[in-house]
Amino acid sequence: MGSTPTTRANQTRTMRKLLNSLKEVREEMLHKVSWPTWPELQESSIVVSIASVIIAIVVLAMDLSFENILKLVYNLF
Repeated sequence: MGSTPTTRANQTRTMRKLLNSLKEVREEMLHKVSWPTWPELQESSIVVSIASVIIAIVVLAMDLSFENILKLVYNLF
């Protein structure tokens, strides 16, 4: 089965649109996006790491608390 000229024209148009979009994305990423500096990136990474550890500790505390509370409740029956 061959494709018709209309189908090929649509495919060519679609491919052109896709390539044009990719070129625009590249241009925007290179010239319009404000990328963080290395020190800003390091500082943000440290903040995220500390926040993750704090949240993990809070979740651990809640888990242990609920575990002990449920053991007390189960021991009543």
